[in-house]
Amino acid sequence: MHLNPYGEYAILLAASLADDFPEDREGIEQRTLDKGMTMVFPPAPDDHEQVRRVIDDWLRIVDAQDADERARLLNTQMAQAAAYPRLTNHDGEGWHLHYRDDVQSLPYVLRAIIAVGTSLHLVTRGMDRLGRCEASPCTRVVVDVTRNGRQRFCSVRCANRAAVRRHRAREGA
Repeated sequence: MHLNPYGEYAILLAASLADDFPEDREGIEQRTLDKGMTMVFPPAPDDHEQVRRVIDDWLRIVDAQDADERARLLNTQMAQAAAYPRLTNHDGEGWHLHYRDDVQSLPYVLRAIIAVGTSLHLVTRGMDRLGRCEASPCTRVVVDVTRNGRQRFCSVRCANRAAVRRHRAREGA
């Protein structure tokens, strides 16, 4: 049974945009399609700047120091994109839920999808399942989608780098 189409893909899309923000609006739209969104949106002159603002606001959630602060920030963002959930079949591929109005604005839709998706991810998997890579100096976003909930690094490379540093620190002591 598949109940949560907004959770994982939306938060992974946000992390992808945060870690490697496209240079232009076309790059943003292509990333949304690559990560699972099915809609395209009419361009507006300030889309690139507004999507950057959405991602910067989302990074405040990533960097929140505790669950209460994270929840407060998410609630604020969901209120900015508040809408009644609605059934839709816009792409002809089957009925599904949208947690947003039928506004055709890329930044608005991304704010709604990312905020709801992040909320669903955190309440389903745990409020601590989002953060930054622990391999200094890396600052990439880590979305923990593991079964055991112990993902601390953005990649195997960063995990190995941290292990080597710990090993060298023990050897030198």
